[in-house]
Amino acid sequence: MADREADGRFHKLRLLRTANVGPVTYRQLIARFGTAAAAIEALPYLAARAGRRDLRPADPRLVERELHAIDRVGAQPLFVDQPTYPALLRATDSAPPMLTVRGDLGLLARTGIAMVGARNASAAACRFARGLSQQLAREGAVIISGLARGIDTAAHVGALDGGTIAVIASGIDIAYPPENAELQERIAREGLLIAEQPIGTEPLARHFPSRNRIIAGLGLGTVVVEAAPKSGSLITARIAAELGREVMAVPGSPLDPRAQGCNQLIRDGATLVQSAADVLEQVRPIDARAVAQPVDGFEPAFDDVSEADLRAVIDLLGPTPVQVDEVVRLSGLPSAVVQTALFELELGGRLERHAGGKVSLG
Repeated sequence: MADREADGRFHKLRLLRTANVGPVTYRQLIARFGTAAAAIEALPYLAARAGRRDLRPADPRLVERELHAIDRVGAQPLFVDQPTYPALLRATDSAPPMLTVRGDLGLLARTGIAMVGARNASAAACRFARGLSQQLAREGAVIISGLARGIDTAAHVGALDGGTIAVIASGIDIAYPPENAELQERIAREGLLIAEQPIGTEPLARHFPSRNRIIAGLGLGTVVVEAAPKSGSLITARIAAELGREVMAVPGSPLDPRAQGCNQLIRDGATLVQSAADVLEQVRPIDARAVAQPVDGFEPAFDDVSEADLRAVIDLLGPTPVQVDEVVRLSGLPSAVVQTALFELELGGRLERHAGGKVSLG
């Protein structure tokens, strides 16, 4: 175990695998205490302040076992504070503290364009997605998708020779869907394969929204090719819009239900895309360095929280999600005090975080 502790991976993963330590809390703990080891030491005290006295850091044996399993499949953990972690994703408020990766990390430095769409896509749409991704990759872009059936598969196949990143909803050792096992392995060898879920995790429905946020967060823009109105592809597009990234869509026949989502996006302001030139026209003027600036609150300030301050914050919360800024305004407390109170409540299992910087009592 000594070598694990020396390079910091062991402590970082142990902190991440501890109960109630989510993406925001992980980053706040590191910002407050400087190292994962110091944060782990402080966990019991912080949780007890929020009313939980049984919080214990993750079992070190399980952490060690996970690190060995990652090594065995030829993958590596990539933590949010490492220089090779994708800057665009790091700038989002829910950036995964750790990604498990296999392949060429250099692809993360290139212009990323997400391409998503229907699993039951038409042959014409798959052909278009394959050709579009191939053209974009030839222009130096890297195509990001989720390795699902239909449009995702077509996008990866088209871009494979030029550069593609697959973000999967399972552990990095699990192939899903099964028919894409060979493609997934090829992407791991020639492109880049990314998983947020622990190794050995089967893909569950609740994992796909998390995968979608990573896909959107990695790209300067998201292109949707065929999508139903309430599909996961539109969720990815919505996340991209919330992150301030470009949203683009390929128009389709109003008679085809699979095109309704794309047509709706265009009606609501998404850029209509018919060629690679249309996509590049939208993303090339964007300064990726500016987009990758940390979101507000990424480097939180901390302050001591009295019992009265903690109670004041709790009294403003309920089951309905509210903006953190609203809690700060109504409490009259400094932002640093409110942020500290919130993350102590989360450690205590009493707080839930939601998209858009909202929180509620758990």
